[in-house]
Amino acid sequence: MSDELADRVRDVLAVDAEEYEAQAEADAEVVKSELAAGTFDNHQSIVGLEYEFYAVADGRWSSADDDMANGLMRVPRRLLELIGFEKELGLHNAEMTTSPQPLNPHGLRAQESEVLARLTAALQCTSSEGMRLVSDGLWTVPPTGETARGYLTDSIEDDGIRIATNMSDSVRYHAMANGQYAADDMGLDAPHVELDADTVMPESLITSIQPHYQVAHAADLPVYFNYALRVAGPLLALGVNSPFFPPDLYDDADPRDILADGYMGNRITVFESVLNGKDAQKVRFPEDLSDVAEAVDRVATDPSVVPMPVPRGDRFDDSFATLRRKHGTFWRWVRPVFDGATRSSANARIEFRPIAAQPTVRDSIAFQAAFAGLMESLPKRQHPVVDQDWETAKENFYTAMRDGFDGEQRWIANDGHETTDPAEVYDDILAHAVDGLKSAGCSQAEADRYVEPLRVRAASGRTPAGWKVERVESHLDDGEDFAEAVFAMQREYIGNQTETLLEGTFADWL
Repeated sequence: MSDELADRVRDVLAVDAEEYEAQAEADAEVVKSELAAGTFDNHQSIVGLEYEFYAVADGRWSSADDDMANGLMRVPRRLLELIGFEKELGLHNAEMTTSPQPLNPHGLRAQESEVLARLTAALQCTSSEGMRLVSDGLWTVPPTGETARGYLTDSIEDDGIRIATNMSDSVRYHAMANGQYAADDMGLDAPHVELDADTVMPESLITSIQPHYQVAHAADLPVYFNYALRVAGPLLALGVNSPFFPPDLYDDADPRDILADGYMGNRITVFESVLNGKDAQKVRFPEDLSDVAEAVDRVATDPSVVPMPVPRGDRFDDSFATLRRKHGTFWRWVRPVFDGATRSSANARIEFRPIAAQPTVRDSIAFQAAFAGLMESLPKRQHPVVDQDWETAKENFYTAMRDGFDGEQRWIANDGHETTDPAEVYDDILAHAVDGLKSAGCSQAEADRYVEPLRVRAASGRTPAGWKVERVESHLDDGEDFAEAVFAMQREYIGNQTETLLEGTFADWL
């Protein structure tokens, strides 16, 4: 298997990079021509969702206080196919992608119902294997009998090709570690965390949700995009869910220093530190867009990590297949997408990528709905926050990554004044989310239901990351060492999620 995979990686590395780049630029001209012709326009907004999970042992054969009771588990490929989920970077990952739906009450209900239906079936199937899928931001308990460090760095070399042992057999992932554009070090850069790696496997620590919003008129995409950048920081501050790494990745710092210095949204720093190199900052907070052609050109001119062969067929999007392939490594926290298998299904959309997977389905859907509502309301109301300086929006984002809800978010309120008062910030943001959902056809009660999980967080100041820190602090106060405290917290997290994933919210944990 490794020999075959290594051969496939060699084939990819043999692709002519200059020819690949030239084709991507030619494809960009095709897309811009179709944009000018109105091909990517639609009569309504569309929503979708990518939802990532990781698998753990369900603990049925372990004692209640066994630190490794919920150790990470590799998902057999046959089981992944059986539950209808997609493979992701690590062998422990599973991803669900919903069917796009119109942004209206029926479409939003369909999104939530599809997630619940498919996840319920997946949980039933994985249970027979002694396994459970977890909705979380960053796993902390390694597989039983292994260390996280070993799991993330184990690899073999096949005649000069480095193959990560615990990575899915996707050629693209493995080629990233072997090409001429590979980063010198694909390890982690976070307070008190030490991990050097020669593959991108450390990125498999993290899992996310990614709401999609398809704009009705493609030429307006920059307006929606620029608003999305302004809400990225405040929404991330509500959604942080990754304050801890597996304990064996930390240095020998005092546990209280780890808590004091650590970030609440380590998912952000993992993605950036693993995939950014000195010459290519591939993962970053993107700059504002001035027009839709600029969005296309950014993808076309982005440094390529892995030029890959691109077969072309008779589909509409095969006319820009190389640009689509290049977009697969165009990692921005908010990114534009141009897609469509047929001319009639061609679409321009925004992928909102900052949010970690949440404790419950309702919490995850709350972010999807709130983002869609904001994209509906803010441009229509010509909300003044779009005039906020881009540097401020960027600082909001990284403040949220570091400090979560406790970090100061600067916001321009509806009447034009700047505020850092959390009550004012979130009253305005969530009111516009509700307004957007109502303009999409939701009743007041329906819109309030979707946004309510986020209102609870804003009112209480409690986030999943904050809950995790509180639980670890409590265990430390009880005399447990740092590793024991993190593992105990994770058992509680999974235990609470077992009761609330499908029918509750994070508020039930408080």
